[in-house]
Amino acid sequence: MDATRAERMLGAWRARFGPADGLFWSRAPGRVNIIGEHTDYNQGYVLPIAIDRDIVVAFRPNGTRVVNVHALNLGDSASFALVDPKADGAHPWMVYPMGIARILQEKGVEVPGLDAVFEGTVPMGGGLSSSAALTVAFGLAYAHAAGAQVDRRELAVMCQQTEHRFCGVKCGIMDQFVALHAERGKAVYLDCRDLRYELVPCAFPGAGFVVCDTRVKHELASSEYNKRRAQCEEAAHVLAEFLPGVQSLRDVNVYQFKAYQHRIPSPMRERARHVITENQRVLAARQAMLKGNPLQLGVLMDASHDSLDADYEVTSPELNLLVGLARDCKGVFGSRMTGGGFGGCTVSLVAREHIAEFCERVRTGYRERTNLDPHIYVVEAEQGAEVFNP
Repeated sequence: MDATRAERMLGAWRARFGPADGLFWSRAPGRVNIIGEHTDYNQGYVLPIAIDRDIVVAFRPNGTRVVNVHALNLGDSASFALVDPKADGAHPWMVYPMGIARILQEKGVEVPGLDAVFEGTVPMGGGLSSSAALTVAFGLAYAHAAGAQVDRRELAVMCQQTEHRFCGVKCGIMDQFVALHAERGKAVYLDCRDLRYELVPCAFPGAGFVVCDTRVKHELASSEYNKRRAQCEEAAHVLAEFLPGVQSLRDVNVYQFKAYQHRIPSPMRERARHVITENQRVLAARQAMLKGNPLQLGVLMDASHDSLDADYEVTSPELNLLVGLARDCKGVFGSRMTGGGFGGCTVSLVAREHIAEFCERVRTGYRERTNLDPHIYVVEAEQGAEVFNP
């Protein structure tokens, strides 16, 4: 964390809570999923990286049973009691610090009262997992303040449960897991069924990842997201009638799907086709990364987006515009939407010598068609969540 940011947070702390002696700090990164979209809650495979956009929390136990939080970006403050914690509707962001505190307590962690200030550089609602970063950063803060040794796999599951129980979002485990397990220069190849993972080198000397934010915000808790999950479960249920042992779409290969797809009504059939083929693309993308082959990875990224558009129907006009603009640029290996969809961001793999030109052409083309300036970031695979000294 740079000194300017640290001083800004310390200034906010002093204004809100007084002297800043004895502070602790936690951080959790956002993520970009390179490939493997909407597979995590189908017990499939994903291949994300952590990025340098993060949420940082400055915190200190306050000797009470109350958690007081100031959200620096939002200019907002709220509190909740650790005895039967509840978040009020006036501060919707507070559901994440409150929810993970409650779940940690249910698991036996003696969460102390805290004063905390947080600041985030992960765009909210942009598909880069700001909600998971906020939950993980506070989860680490509570565990550290309590002196509790919490297994990172278990903490990832608890952070996922926070979104399930308190936000109404039946998200998968990917966002929380990558925030807690990522390493610099590596992608996290994760099996979302048993949470086995592998850190895969993610360095292409001649290419880099560029994220473009549509600035059209999606509401992940919308009915469409949870509807996709229900449709996938229904498709798996139908296939299980013909394929013994099928518990989720993860258990079905492409050949089995082709043999029985006529048994699945639309649109469940199309949803299943995306998930099943996307799992195969993740396996192939892992190999492309291991070989350092950006051409192969780019082809897979393109196919992933086309499937998300045609079969899963979670893209948007703005996402498709950004992908189209990217694919028309020189030096682009592949481009796709990333995140839950319905707005948010794209990720493109671009030859480094053409990144500056890419950014300018995409920005100009998007502005001309939408009157919006897209936020564009060149990202690298960064370190996962930690408690640290600035």
